Formats: sequence, C-alpha cells, structure tokens
Amino acid sequence: MSVSLVLVPLAVAAVAAAHGATAGRDSAGRIVCQVQTRMRDETLLAAALRESNAVVTADGKDIVAAWDRVRANFQRGQDGVWSAHLTGDIDEQRAVDIIRAIDAGYGRQVQRAVLERLRERAPAAGLRLESEAVAEDASVRLVFAVEGRSS
Repeated sequence: MSVSLVLVPLAVAAVAAAHGATAGRDSAGRIVCQVQTRMRDETLLAAALRESNAVVTADGKDIVAAWDRVRANFQRGQDGVWSAHLTGDIDEQRAVDIIRAIDAGYGRQVQRAVLERLRERAPAAGLRLESEAVAEDASVRLVFAVEGRSS
C-alpha cells in the first residue's frame, strides 16, 4: 500500500499581494507604500527575503529588508500577519511586484518546511518514503509505503 502526497506551491494571486495597498509620502517627500501580506512565520519570511537578495535584520519585533534603493520594514499586526512598509525608489506597482516575489519565496519556504517535516515524521507514522519527484510547476509528489502491510 502506498500514499501519494502532492504539495503545490502556494499560488501567488495579485489580489492577495495587493490587498490593502496604499501609497503616500513621508516627511522627507519619499513615496511610502504599505502592502498587507498573508505571511505569518518570521523565520520563513526572513528566509524568503534573503532569497530575494535582501540584506535582512530582525530584532524580534520588526524585520527590515534592504535592496538597492528600496527598504522594507515589516511589522506584525494584531492578526499575526506582517505588514510591509516600503520606502525609497518605489511606487505602488513596484511595491506590489516586490511583495508578490517575496510571497512566492515565502510559499517555497513553506513547501520546504512541510516536506522536511513529512520526511522526518514518516517513520514514526509507519511510513517509508519510496519515491520523490518534482514537477515542472515545482509541485512535489512523495510516495510512501505503509510499513508492516502487504501491497
């Protein structure tokens, strides 16, 4: 007997990435865009930011990501979701594009974490990983054999 699991990367929907997008100017006249995200896990968010070639600093409360001429300050809202405040050489469309790319990276980080947990916990659940395949769309198919049962 075998069990197949297909983990599809989280879809990057423009509506989700642009939800709550607002723009304005700060006291220095720089454009400031604020974009709500669906990201909750600090470690995965920091990893996704590093994957985007950002210099990342975190102080346990905020996460700051810096790229060439753009800086993003991520703060966690009461709902646990991070809000990104972008400053520098930025407009609304570029802010949404940056957040969309980070969101895709976040999805890849979630997928990696889930795969790692499945591989680690399978033996305790009586499963043996028989095969693993990655498709063109980055979905992953794991096939487990149930230990102690005949096929």
